[in-house]
Amino acid sequence: MTIARSQIIQLAETLFYHCVSRCVRRAFLCGVDQVSQQSFEHRRAWLIERIHLLASVFTIDVAGYAIMSNHYHLILHVNHAAAQALSDREVAERWQVLFKGSKVVDRYLAGEEGVAELAQATLAKWRAQLFDISWFMRCLNENIARRANAEDNCTGRFWEGRFKSQPLLDEKALLAAMVYVDLNPIRAEMCKSIPESEFTSAYERIHGKPCEDSTGASKKPLMSFISTDSNLNEACLPCTQAQYFELLDWSSRVVRADKKGVISIEQPPLLQQLAFNQNQWQILCTSLGKVTHGAIGALNQVEHFHQSRGCKRRPRTDVVVQLFG
Repeated sequence: MTIARSQIIQLAETLFYHCVSRCVRRAFLCGVDQVSQQSFEHRRAWLIERIHLLASVFTIDVAGYAIMSNHYHLILHVNHAAAQALSDREVAERWQVLFKGSKVVDRYLAGEEGVAELAQATLAKWRAQLFDISWFMRCLNENIARRANAEDNCTGRFWEGRFKSQPLLDEKALLAAMVYVDLNPIRAEMCKSIPESEFTSAYERIHGKPCEDSTGASKKPLMSFISTDSNLNEACLPCTQAQYFELLDWSSRVVRADKKGVISIEQPPLLQQLAFNQNQWQILCTSLGKVTHGAIGALNQVEHFHQSRGCKRRPRTDVVVQLFG
């Protein structure tokens, strides 16, 4: 049974979500159609450009992404605090980057107090939508669908139903999902190493751009890792960039048995801190999208998440226990 998005995305439980959208039937997001031999690779740039634009408008951080042939992955962080800190004028300016504004709001911002009540109600609605994942994904998918359909000279659905969203309830779940997403091209044998995996967040973090041919600067950088310069009030990923890339490189060697270089028996320190064993981690790196589609994290957090949704039936927890203890 379809679950209401409001029950899946619960900011009181977690601010991190793994989102996936997939194309319908034989529609191509990117890649080369083996039947017509037509290349759709340029659409990867459409997605990256749009993702960064939306990240600069919404108070939603992009922690990770991977653009594949017929689907894409995003790891999103809802920066609720940043949305609440925006002034009314900043809310209006951000909203009007994507949508038509409001004459009432314009009059209010110009100093006309007589329309304050109506304008503030509109601004409150806009502010809430600026940290809403559903609105973020809508603005992304609708734009790409329109452009792709226009290019293909067709109409109708481009995306396969609703986007999927997976709550990431703790640091272990977040980092496991990030590694799983960044390793997508290697698992699909589109490339052999992380520095070659274009159109992933790992490539962008290494090279400062999403692909080799990219020239324009991103409108908003990816969510940052913890560093000595981190602001205590700034939302950051729960490890350093060096720790993450050490874990990612080790994981890529586990995923690809034919990859050059010996897999060290000694696990990366970050993996030990997360209390994963190699078998658990290998399952997560290769099959996270297959073994579980619901909320992931420690068992007590998963159960609390489902209770907060008002679920009467206790969800199956065998996979959660196997992978997260």
